[in-house]
Amino acid sequence: MPVPNGLQSNARPPIDIITSPFARFAKMEAAGGILLLVATAAALLWANSQWDHSYYRIWHKQATITLGQVSLSESRHEWVNDGLMSIFFFLVGLEIKRELLIGELSTFKQAAFPFIAALGGSIVPALIYFSINRGGDGASGWGIPMATDIAFALGVLALLGSRVPVGLKVFVAALAIVDDIFGVLVIALFYTRHISLVALGLAFVGVAVSCAANWSGIRNPAVYAVIGVGVWAAVLSSGVHATIAGILLAFTIPARSSIDKAEFLRQSRWLLDEFERHDPHSAKAHHTIHALEQKCEMIESPLHRIEHALQPWVAFLIMPIFAFANAGVHILGKIGAAVAHPVTLGVLLGLLLGKPLGITVFARLASLSGLASRPASVSWGQIFGASWLCGIGFTMSLFIASLALGDGDLLDMSKIGTLAASIMAGGVGSLLLLKRATPGGASATNV
Repeated sequence: MPVPNGLQSNARPPIDIITSPFARFAKMEAAGGILLLVATAAALLWANSQWDHSYYRIWHKQATITLGQVSLSESRHEWVNDGLMSIFFFLVGLEIKRELLIGELSTFKQAAFPFIAALGGSIVPALIYFSINRGGDGASGWGIPMATDIAFALGVLALLGSRVPVGLKVFVAALAIVDDIFGVLVIALFYTRHISLVALGLAFVGVAVSCAANWSGIRNPAVYAVIGVGVWAAVLSSGVHATIAGILLAFTIPARSSIDKAEFLRQSRWLLDEFERHDPHSAKAHHTIHALEQKCEMIESPLHRIEHALQPWVAFLIMPIFAFANAGVHILGKIGAAVAHPVTLGVLLGLLLGKPLGITVFARLASLSGLASRPASVSWGQIFGASWLCGIGFTMSLFIASLALGDGDLLDMSKIGTLAASIMAGGVGSLLLLKRATPGGASATNV
């Protein structure tokens, strides 16, 4: 019996039935965080198994990309850290720009709050490490506990879901970005032997070109993608960590709509009326649909469109790959020696105690002095809990350790300290935030 005109069957296509469990998982707020933790656990198990050599062999194998006369060769591990992580930082930069324009960081006092907190969260851990290792072989590693691993910190917040307010997630994201910028500056100034000023200059020229494209009204994301590849290659060649390219480029992406709300509503309503007057299969109706689609693209800024397109790729592909490539730290047989080693203690105490102490004290001072204001939706108890999460230093800490300490026992000690501090900081921070929150995300106390 034919289906009456205007009615549709409720029967679901087989493909929808097969993929529905995966679609439900992808819509979970904590889905990306879950995959991140699974990838981390898998890397740790593999790196400490009898097949550990195969894990390191996979990531240290060289991979070359050739484009005409230009070729770039790096290990797979470096491609993940320099390439994929630049996309992640680009996405976070877009989110920060959006918040600076219309969100939680849209005033000077609100934006200054995570900046000053990050400053304390970098200075205090470095001082703790240096005080423990001053005059020793590991003294040069003072930069190891400075930076927060934004991916893991935000992954833990994602697992907590709606129990923490959006303002706290924005605060942690902004703080971690500033934190990593400090880390990149430390790398450039203290841990980089050779910086190519020519390549760095070309990178800033590329950023200027991207700004000019924004100013001239260019809205095609492909144009910014081409510029971005050039800027990324220049930053990588300069000796500065390539992820800084993602942050710089994000702030050049247009955030304005090319049509205002009132005009969009007027034109869209007219187009919908036109569509209603014609047969839905007619050429006139199809023309109307395409015109309406163009109006939707005009009301959505390139920043929002790119951010929306990148989010699933970053959450479900880039970050799990990143965790799997970086979390494989070999710890078996070395824990006993690490317990009393000054490098391990410096990293452990710097991340585990220095981070929350520095962030909380500097944030309080910033608020009391009137230089900055705490987000209205976030309590001081939640700031304190989040400051512990910022003690998850994993990626940048490991990267700085390899530059500061080279290969050998000192590097292994720093990795064990980083891993231990990250696990404990994540656990303590999660418990504190759960204690301070309700299922709706509201703070249980404002103290």
